[in-house]
Formats: sequence, C-alpha cells, structure tokens
Amino acid sequence: MKQYKLLNNVLGWVVFVISAVTYILTLEPTASFWDCGEFISSAYKLEVGHPPGNPIFMLTGRFFANFASDPTQVAYMINLMSGLLSAGTILLLFWTITHLARKIVVKEGEEMSMGQMIAILGSGLVGSLAYAFSDTFWFSAVEGEVYAYSSFCTALVFWLILKWETVADEPHSYRYIVLIAYLIGISIAVHLLNLLCIPAIVLVYYYRKFKNTNAKGSLIAIAISFAIIVILLYGLIPGFVKVAGWAELLFVNVFGAPFNTGVIIYFFLVIGCISWAIYETYSQKNKFRLRLSFLISVIMVGIPFIGDKIWIGILLSIILACYLFFKEKLPVRALNTILVSIMVIFIGYSSYALIVIRSSANTPMDQNSPEDVFKLASYLNREQYGDRPLLFGNTFVSDVARDNNGAPMFKEGSAIWRRNIKTDKNEKDKYIIIDHKRDYIYTPELDMFFPRMYSSSPQHIEAYKEWTNFKGKPVKVKNYQGETHTVYKPTFGENLKFFLDYQLNFMYWRYFMWNFAGRQNDLQGNGEVSNRGYNLTTIIRTLLWVINNDKNYKFWILYRAKANKGRNVFYMMPLILGLIGLFFQAYSGKKGIEGFWVTFFLFFMTGIAIVIYLNQTPYQPRERDYAYAGSFYAFAIWIGLGVAAISKGLERYLSPKVASSIATVLCLIVPIQMVSQTWDDHDRSGRYTCRDFGKNYLSCIEKDGIIFTNGDNDTFPLWYVQETEGYRTDVRVCNLSYLQTDWYIDQMKSQAYESTPLPISMKEYQYGNGKREYAYLYNVTQQPMSVSDAMNFFLSDEEWTKKIPEAQGTFNYFPTNAFYIPVDSASVLKSGTVTPELKDSIVKRIDLSYTNKNSMTLNEIAILDMINTNAKEGWKRPIYYAVTVGPEMYMNLKPYFSRVGLAYRIVPVKNPDGDSSIDTEKMYDNMMNKFVWGGIENPNVYLDENIRRMCFTLRMMFVELIGQLMEEGKTDKALKALDYCMEKIPGTAIPHDYISTQLAMNYYQLGQKEKAKKLLEEIADNSFEYLKWYTTLTPNQLRSIDRDVQINQFILIKNVIPMFISQNDQESAMKYVNKLKSIGIDPTAMLQQQ
Repeated sequence: MKQYKLLNNVLGWVVFVISAVTYILTLEPTASFWDCGEFISSAYKLEVGHPPGNPIFMLTGRFFANFASDPTQVAYMINLMSGLLSAGTILLLFWTITHLARKIVVKEGEEMSMGQMIAILGSGLVGSLAYAFSDTFWFSAVEGEVYAYSSFCTALVFWLILKWETVADEPHSYRYIVLIAYLIGISIAVHLLNLLCIPAIVLVYYYRKFKNTNAKGSLIAIAISFAIIVILLYGLIPGFVKVAGWAELLFVNVFGAPFNTGVIIYFFLVIGCISWAIYETYSQKNKFRLRLSFLISVIMVGIPFIGDKIWIGILLSIILACYLFFKEKLPVRALNTILVSIMVIFIGYSSYALIVIRSSANTPMDQNSPEDVFKLASYLNREQYGDRPLLFGNTFVSDVARDNNGAPMFKEGSAIWRRNIKTDKNEKDKYIIIDHKRDYIYTPELDMFFPRMYSSSPQHIEAYKEWTNFKGKPVKVKNYQGETHTVYKPTFGENLKFFLDYQLNFMYWRYFMWNFAGRQNDLQGNGEVSNRGYNLTTIIRTLLWVINNDKNYKFWILYRAKANKGRNVFYMMPLILGLIGLFFQAYSGKKGIEGFWVTFFLFFMTGIAIVIYLNQTPYQPRERDYAYAGSFYAFAIWIGLGVAAISKGLERYLSPKVASSIATVLCLIVPIQMVSQTWDDHDRSGRYTCRDFGKNYLSCIEKDGIIFTNGDNDTFPLWYVQETEGYRTDVRVCNLSYLQTDWYIDQMKSQAYESTPLPISMKEYQYGNGKREYAYLYNVTQQPMSVSDAMNFFLSDEEWTKKIPEAQGTFNYFPTNAFYIPVDSASVLKSGTVTPELKDSIVKRIDLSYTNKNSMTLNEIAILDMINTNAKEGWKRPIYYAVTVGPEMYMNLKPYFSRVGLAYRIVPVKNPDGDSSIDTEKMYDNMMNKFVWGGIENPNVYLDENIRRMCFTLRMMFVELIGQLMEEGKTDKALKALDYCMEKIPGTAIPHDYISTQLAMNYYQLGQKEKAKKLLEEIADNSFEYLKWYTTLTPNQLRSIDRDVQINQFILIKNVIPMFISQNDQESAMKYVNKLKSIGIDPTAMLQQQ
C-alpha cells in the first residue's frame, strides 16, 4: 500500500508536469479575442469587468502579473496562470480516477496486487492525459479566461469529497466538508459552475455514511442536493446582498450615514452573529442561546428570503424557529458544521467587496459601476443580459398582454434603489426608488410548458422554423380591442424537436463528440452539412462510410477537412474507451454502481442540465463548448476506467500483471493520438493577432481621438493594449452598446489616462437613474432643427416640452425628425479635420434626417450630442467609427465618413453618392506603415475561424484601397499595396475566394499577368473542389448550403472564366469549363448571357 501511495503521488505529479509543459509551450503570448483582453486588464489593474465579475480571478491574476518583466508580459503571465491551474486540474483528475478505479478493482478487505496497481495507475494516466489533450479543455488552458480557474475549482471540490470519503470515520473529518464549503464560496467569485458538483458530493456522502444504500435513498439524496443548490443559488448568495441592502437603507436613509456604511456594519454583524452561534453549538452550555444564535445567523445571511416576496422569508423564518425551539433534541454537530460552512462561504463570497471598492475608486474600466450594494445586486444577477423562460413561459409568437387601453400588463416586482443624484454638494447621501422590476405578462394562450423557442428576433424565428420544419397549430387569440385573429403557435413536438436537434444535439453532443470522437473542422456554422463538426449524425455517417466505403464522405474528409488544422481524427477511440469504462463501472458490483451514479450526476449536472438552463437561441456569436468542460471532465473518468475494464478482460487469457501492463500501453495510444491531432490547432505560441488588431484600430486614430466600437472583438483588444500595455492612451474607446446606460456616460465624461472627457453636454441629473433613456421623434416643427436647439428642448424639465399635441400624458421627445449641425469651415481647417485641398468641399452644415425612425435611444442621442458639441468646440477631437460597427448605428452619417483603415473618420465633407469616401493617403500610410500583423503571415501560426474572419475584413480593406488608388491614378502605390496584401494575408492562411477575384483583376490592370493568373487559378481550384463535393450530396443536404453552391458557381462562371477570356487566355478558360462539365455543370448558357 505504501508503494501504491508513493507511485500514485509521483505519477500524479508526472501528469501535472506533462500537461503543464504542454500548455506552457502552446500558451498565447498575449491576449486572445473575446473576453480575454478584458479579464487580463481587470486582473492587472484590479478594474471592474463585465457582470457577474470574478474578484478571485482578479486577485490571483494580479499576483501572477507581479512577475511580468514589463507590461507586454502581463498577458503571458496571466495566461500562464491558466496553464498551471489547468495542469492542476489534470493532477486532481488523475487522483480522482485512481480513487474510483481502486474502489472497483480492489475488493474490500483485499490486499492490492501488482497487477491491480498497474491497472489503477494506468487508468489514471490514460484518463487524465486524454482530458488534458481534449479540445475544449486545452483551448481554455492557454488563455487568460475564467474557465481554466473554474475547472480547477470544480476538480478540487470533487477530489476533496473523495478525500473525505477515505477518512470519514476519523475525528475532525468534517474539516473537508468545511473546506469544500469555503471553496464553493471562493468559486462563486470565479464562476457558478462549482455549485453543480453538489449532487455528486451529496451522493458520495450518502453512500459513505449509510450502510444499506438503495435507489430510494439515492433519489432522496439527489432531492436534498437540489434543495441545497436552490438554497445557495436563490437564498444564501442573493440573501447576503439583500439583507446588506436593508442595512444600507437603514443607516443611510434613516440615520443619515454616508453611502456603504450599512454594508460595512452588516459585514461585521454577520461575522459576529455566526461566530457567536458557532461558539454556542461548540460549547452547548445554553440550549436557548444555541437555538437563538442559529436562528439569528440564518436570518442575517438571508437564507429564508428566497424571491422578492418578504412574506416568504418571514414564513420560512417562523418554520425554522418552530423547528429549533420545539424539537427536543437537535443535531448539534450538523448545526455546527452548517454554521461553519456558512461562515466560510460568506468569507469566500465577501471577496466581492473588491468589486465595490474598485468601482468606488472610479477605475477607467468600471462596467455597470457597482459601487454600492444595490448596483452590486444588479451586477451579480446579470440583469443587463435579460431573462429567459425555463419551465413555463412565452413562445416566439407570444405577445405581451395588454389592458383595455392598450398598455402592456406586468407584475410589479421589487423596488429598484439608486443613489440620489446630487445637484448640491452639501446634500446628504440618500437612496431613492427610481422604478420597480417588471415581469411582463404574455398572452396565456400562446405560452407553453418547457418553452425552447421563445425569442422574438426575426433571425431566431427563421432559424426555429428551419430546425423544426415548422408548421405550428392555429390558435385564436383576442387583442385588447376585442378583435380575434389566428396565430400559429409551435406545437410541443416542434418545441421538443428544437430542444433535441439544436440545443442538445448541435449545442452539446456536437461539442462532446469533437472532444472524444474527432472534429470535422473549426468552422462554427449553424448546422449546415459542411460545418456540423462531429455530432450523433456525423458519427453514424462515419460508421456508414467505413462499412459502405462512402466515396462522397471520403472525398469531403480527405479534401476539404484535411486543409483545416481544426480537423482532429481520433477514430472515436476516446469515445469507445469511455463507454467501456462507463459500463464497467456500472456493472462492477455495489461499489461500482455507486461510483457510477456519482460520476453520472457530475456528468449530467455539468452538461445536459446546463443545456436545459441556458435555453440557447440559434446563431450564437461563438462556440459555447467551454460551458460544458465539467461534463467532459466526468467522461474522462470513464475513459480512465476503460483501462481497468480492458485489463479485466485480458486477465482471462494472461496473468494480471501482464494483462494490466498491456492494457495500459495499448490505451496510452488514445491520449497520444489526441495530442498528435490537437497540437496544431491549440498551439498559439507566436500568435499576437488580438493585441495587434487592437493596436491597428488605435493607430488609425489621430491624437486625442474618439473611436466608437460596438462588440467584444472591436472593444476588448483596444482596452487591453491601452489598459495593460499603455498603448495610445490618448484615444478614448467608446462602446456604443454600453453608451445607452447612464453609468457608462458618466465614465465617458471623466478623464481616463491622457484622454480628456468626451464632449457630452448632458448633465448627470438630466440622464441619470433612467430619466431619459430614449426620446420619441415627433415632427412638430415640420422643419429641420439644429441639434443644439433640439437637445435644449429635449433636456428641458419645463412641462410644455413634455406635451405632444393630441396625445395624453408626458413624454421625452424631440419636436423634429430632421436635424442639422452647423459647420464652421475655418475651425475645420484649423483643427486639421479636412486638408486645405478640400476646403471648397466643406459643407455649411451636416444634415441628418430620421424620417424612418420614430424614436432614439440614449446612445444615439449621446452620439448626436458628442458630434454637435465637438463641432461647437472647433472640431478639436477627431471622431471615428470602427469599421466593424453595424450600419444601424451610423445615424445616417455615412456620407460624411472618410475611411482611414479600420476606422471611418467623421468629416464635414459629404460624398455625393451617399457612401463613405476613402482617404487614400492616410489609409495607405496606416495599412502599409503602421499596421502590425500578429503572425498571420506565418504558416506555422494557427488562425482559428474567428481570426480568419477578421483577416478577411483586412483583405477587403486592401481591395477598396487598391481600387481607389487606381482610380486616382496612383498605380505605383496600388501595386505595392497589392503585393503587400498578398504577402501579409496569404492564401495559405486565409483561402482566396470571391473577394480575391478583384485582386486578380487589379493585377491584370497593373500589367502583372503572371501574378494575376496564378491567383485566379488558386481561386478557381478552391471553388471547383467545393463544387465537386457539392455535386455528390443529396437534395436535402444541398438545401443547407445552397448559398455556398451559388457563390462558388458565380465565382467560376461569372468571374474567373470571363476574366480569362477577357485576357485572351482561352486555354485557361476552357480548362475550367471542361472541369465544370466533368461534374455535371455546363456553364455554356450562363457564359453566353454575359
């Protein structure tokens, strides 16, 4: 046994070293796209990231950042933290597998043999390394995100309950339970995923503490575990904040204390009450004090106050009091453990004080500004992301029910408290109610049990119908006017079909399969036959290919997928080995089935249960596999147990020692095959694209400029290079999706590093606390109005400015739908906004008409205000839109856009054709001299689909720049830009497609026939190979990719072949005509139409 313990420890640390070295060698050296730049910046400077925050990640990241030699190394050190935590997860997984394997391999009371030891340790090696090299886990291990940290916390909590299991009968064994509680409190400040381990933890406790375990007892244990999750998720976690809010109102509004006084006092009161209760349960000197202290402690932490109804909390408190004071004999040890657990959860959870403290310091990044307990509650509840129905609710055809006057009906919820906005610095601090939460009531006839198709977005509705072959059932509903009309409501069968086909199969089993069966490619797609990845359908198809030698599928795998580094071939070995381990554990006697249910509930709760809870809509902006990493962790346990199963089978023919050795060696092929396949698409060393894209955006901006952004990937990289690396801190990045909130406008009106406040004329009391979140456009004046006059009218509090003719009530509105901004040409020239050569093109005023709109949101109002104020102040601040911002936010300013690279500058020069213009001198200088390329030109650097999409945007920019340069007669620069484009964005990194045909034409026009022909042939070959595969598909399969078929036919027939003909290259033209004919496509008729 001593030998086993030594080898178990040694091999555990061996897999730690193997995985740590793997992750360190493949770490991204800087920030990654999506949230990573924000997380790294928030950790480095302890700033406030997006809800619900992650203070423990911030503190740990800050510790690792201290070891960076300079700011450019901060991201690497925080990425290294993820890598080491991930290696720690693999270490814990190894020990978890060996623990569970030992329970079924070695019978109770039996001495462990050498063969059994090899089988157990081999199980740990194979299972842990398989998970280490799996796609999802490796992806999170090499970037500075919370998911690596969350996985480590999950693994640690699960391993600790198994550790407790071995010492459960020893004195003070409950210290492991307390430690688990503390880690749950800590992990809440990283990610809530840890709570989903509770059913597995409770089952381990039940199987260990009760002798005659059975199915009924297991179900009761599961029910108790769900109750614990509900108490934690809806009682304890929000209860802390809720009771703290009452204390805050008492001390601030009643006693006149400063903001946050009540929270501080509440914190110490809770610590004092729980400490008192712990002492009473430990000493047991006075039964009354014991009962009273426990009751007060539970009430003080807010556990009874589930939901918004105060009577529920009072009722539950009375029930608890009756139990405590009328039950003769209390389980004092259990009460003591509960109190200590609550205490340590509270201490771990109190790390959120960091968020309040740093928000109060007004850090440059201060999302949602949670500087008091009420804003913190909103922040923790992720209220900005909205709600979704789970068990019962609306469908996509549901409408909000209305009363007889047509007003929407809703249930009024709890009050929304906010700080009173002071107009006098001598005013006392005070909280006021600005509104109440509203739960809108939907037409009951159109509601449904377990609603999966609920989004009213037109894009989502279309996808719902495609995924379900929607027909619906007619339902007659009445509107508030009493008129009856028929609505086609989705049937429950269609609803269930969407859940099974999209939410479960496409958004879970597809991820599961690409981790353990293999991956088709790294293209996200939306269920098309070309981009499905591996799911249940493609696994079946793969099997049919093997059995029937399906040439069509073979062609797809060998041609298209082979060129994609995201294609990983596992031959389903991890999947098969895991299934073997699953059945082996389930059929290995009482200990085996108990271990199976523990593992299964860990698998279910961190996988399928999350699918049900998330209730995801179609067209997710990114892959969501990271959410299910805990489920894949559980399956890796079964992969490990598969080794023990094979060893057991081989023992029929070989000695136990030989059988276990052979099984281990054979099964090690699984992680070896996995790492050989997944290395190339997880190796991010040498990739600086996120950082460099951020720098490229900022390098397009003149000094002291402002750039409007909108999404994660055109905002967070910019924040990262500014906040962490200190690059171009004179530029202010203004995210338009945040600009519709009062807290963000407050921040934009503050100094940030070298950037002065934005030119927003609105005062806080005019827009704060939801006062003017939108404005109606009501054309009272029937003529254009200056933005200044319109803003004065809109911001006025005089009663007459709130009355709309022939309408009842008061409204915030603009009395026009046409605005103008006066332009002083002298100021424009003096500021350098427009060059002297274009002085005659400067308009006298910028005219903006919004006849197609009936309202404006706060961010749109703020944009107009900024541009107008900036014009009044002499155009001192250059203002830009990032090219990635959608046209819906252009505010009809596009004719005044001048493209300078990755940004459009707003200039008072109007393009007559209504489109944006191109400043070729600035754009050429930015793209040729200032842009950095992040390694995309290096064929050894892996570029995932997201990066390739962004690089495609850069290629389109080159096309536009080259075209404009040629139009202006600057052919030398055009050729240099064209060659530079081919060098920096090569076809090996970003395959050439339709947009590149223009580059080929440019080469022809510039007299570079050989370069043009080579590029054109590359484009043509790509399109032909796609069409060759498409022609082998069934009509049903073609339906999902019909647009791709049309595009590739268009490329060849309408572009490539005519281009060859126009250059008198009949031989090349006929080559592709004949190729098309060989796959049954005759382009002759279409060519003759040209």
